[in-house]
Amino acid sequence: MNVVNRLAAAISLSMLVPMAAHSADSKGTVEVVHWWTSGGEAKSVAVLKQIVEKDGYTWQDSAVAGGGGAAAMTVLKTRAISGNPPSAAQIKGPDIQEWGKLDLLTNIDKVAIANHWDSLLPKTVSDIMKYDGHYVAVPVNIHRINWLWINPEVFKKAGIAKAPTTLDELYAAGDKLKAAGFVPIAHGGQPWQDTTVFEDLVLSVMGAEGFKKAFVDLDEKTLTSQKMTDVFVALRKLQTYMDPDGAGQDWNLEAAKVISGKAGMQIMGDWAKSEWTVAGKNAGTDYECVPFPGSAGIYTYTIDSLVMFKLASSKDTPANNAARDDLAKVALEPEFQYVFNQNKGSIPVIKGLDMSKFDSCAQASAKDFAEAEKAGTLEPSMAFNMSTSLAVQGAVFDVVTNFLSDKSADPAKAGNRLYSAMKSAMQ
Repeated sequence: MNVVNRLAAAISLSMLVPMAAHSADSKGTVEVVHWWTSGGEAKSVAVLKQIVEKDGYTWQDSAVAGGGGAAAMTVLKTRAISGNPPSAAQIKGPDIQEWGKLDLLTNIDKVAIANHWDSLLPKTVSDIMKYDGHYVAVPVNIHRINWLWINPEVFKKAGIAKAPTTLDELYAAGDKLKAAGFVPIAHGGQPWQDTTVFEDLVLSVMGAEGFKKAFVDLDEKTLTSQKMTDVFVALRKLQTYMDPDGAGQDWNLEAAKVISGKAGMQIMGDWAKSEWTVAGKNAGTDYECVPFPGSAGIYTYTIDSLVMFKLASSKDTPANNAARDDLAKVALEPEFQYVFNQNKGSIPVIKGLDMSKFDSCAQASAKDFAEAEKAGTLEPSMAFNMSTSLAVQGAVFDVVTNFLSDKSADPAKAGNRLYSAMKSAMQ
């Protein structure tokens, strides 16, 4: 890299990374890179900041908006390469293992043992938080992906009697909403939102077993099958009901269209509920949440987690390490779990917490999670890189978004393109 490029990179990085907290903060500083920036999400992360600061530590916020986390990961990689990682960063699924292989993460077993994490967490969750048998991350919540959000007043005006439970019923609802002058499906045309819909359709058309073969096993036969062609056919049909003004729109702006009554439905994970909460709306009356049509009994999940990094030598002090350990500890305490998840729309990651404090959507989510875990239909989300690496996920994003952008694209060829792209991303 020449001098000009190095200077440009340094200037760009300095704009993205807040100034370090003063070293005079005797109890230490914890810096967190994350992308919790929408209304409900920002309110949620503020809770964690307040608890950490109440314990006497300094919270240094390094939020990076946009891209479903892609922008934040770009910042994080730049900082890690330059030898200036944050104390903690929001990272998911298999990518925890990838960061661990780079020897950049720190062991937090001391915190985990002192606070009995192995007994607090479902094994599905605790396994993800470990690298080489040691805790390197703390989970903060469980999000369900395969939700459909409905404005019942809009449904009533369009003459729709009940929430759709099959794809045919979803199409029929879309037709009635369109005829009544509403946007049937509020949808922002961004790659991660496109792939969220695609993932839900894979569940609906191929079931839990087909989903696992496609996005956990990366099975060629499944990815190139007639069933996958059927998924792309369904995606093309569903596209006709999507918001015509949704190109490039953030998900929360699209959620606002359902909340305001301009649109009837949104296909989105349960963080969408946080926007309804901020708007003063109540589950079961002002809005409904139902499993994406055809996916009842299956639960696709993503887990938000804070991964702990080894600090640069200039910041590797007992005070700053204590601040990082405090962050890990309080993230799994009931006080934070209750408030954070009520604001965020997700459910607590701790087993056995009293869910009566939560609304009907969260209670349904917790019940469905437990049932799916017993039934073997608990599936890690591909769209939120719980089942694959970011590279493979990015390949899927490209194929799905290009398919939606090209109205002449053949659904029968899309599966082969999908497999080829995923295979290339693994090399």
